[in-house]
Amino acid sequence: MTTGTSGPGNPDSLKAELLELEHRGWRSLCDGTGSDFYGSLMTEDGVMVLAHGEVFDRAAVVASLSGAPTWDGYEITGERVAGLGPDTAALVYRARAHRGGADAVFTALMSSVYTRRDGAWRLVLYQQTPVPHPEA
Repeated sequence: MTTGTSGPGNPDSLKAELLELEHRGWRSLCDGTGSDFYGSLMTEDGVMVLAHGEVFDRAAVVASLSGAPTWDGYEITGERVAGLGPDTAALVYRARAHRGGADAVFTALMSSVYTRRDGAWRLVLYQQTPVPHPEA
C-alpha cells in the first residue's frame, strides 16, 4: 500500500532514497564539498530558503558553499515523506549540526522538495526553520 507517497515503490523505499540524498548533502557540508554536491543536485531553478532569512538560487548556493566553514557533525531525526505528485516528494526532518564547540549548534526543521528528472532525484526547494535552543 502506498499512502501519501509519490513515485514507484513503497513509502519506506522512497523515504530511504530521499533520506540518503539528505545524508549525502550533510556529509558534503562536513567534508567541504557542498558547493559541488548541491550544484549538481539542485535543479536550474531550485532555491533554498535559509534560516538567516535569505533566499538563494542555485548559483548563490554554490557560491556561498565554496569555501564555507565545514560542520563537525550532524544528526537527522523525525524524518517523514509527503507525496506531492507522481515524480515529486517532500522530505521533512529535524537536523542538529555542530561545529567549533557547544556554542555553535544549529537545530532546525528542514523541508526538501525533490522531483525526479531523467531518472534521478533533483532538489527543487529546500527550507530551514530554526528551532530555538532552550536557555540553560
